[in-house]
Amino acid sequence: MAAPVLQWPAEQWPAIQEWIVTRDHRLMRQVNRWSAPRWLRLWMVAATRGGDGWLWYAMAVVIAVAGGAERLHALLAALIAVSTGIAVFIQLKRTCKRRRPCAIEPHCWATLLPPDQFSFPSGHTITAFAVATSLSIFYPAMLVGLLFCALSVAASRILLGMHFLTDVIAGAVLGGVLGYVAAMLLL
Repeated sequence: MAAPVLQWPAEQWPAIQEWIVTRDHRLMRQVNRWSAPRWLRLWMVAATRGGDGWLWYAMAVVIAVAGGAERLHALLAALIAVSTGIAVFIQLKRTCKRRRPCAIEPHCWATLLPPDQFSFPSGHTITAFAVATSLSIFYPAMLVGLLFCALSVAASRILLGMHFLTDVIAGAVLGGVLGYVAAMLLL
């Protein structure tokens, strides 16, 4: 006899979705109205700009030069994870079409322009966790630094009004899974 499959009844999904959206919007309003300390503002802007790509490119150069024997596999794993992540988030954004927090309510201090109009999932966060996960498997000593970078990028996307919390959580999970799978393929 086959084990029963646990499924949510279709009629419960709208209530679950409403519960998530309500909490996302509540946090968005709190973040958008919070005048964060100057040091945190600078950190968040730097983290988001690093997440635009320059941090990952710089890391790739360092690993290419000083990464040891595993450097090619590590860089290829990160490239596979990031490339797949980009394809996934582009498709999900086109499918979900969730508006960004900054399009719903103005932010009190952040004035950055979003890279596109949709928020789900966070592409910056997918990339950050794809890189952090894949590289930390090849270089475990770098785990704390890579995780700090990935978490900083993820937090910046929320605190700058670019994404909802669930956009970032989904991005972290997707990026982490893609980074892990890509690294396992090349070990």
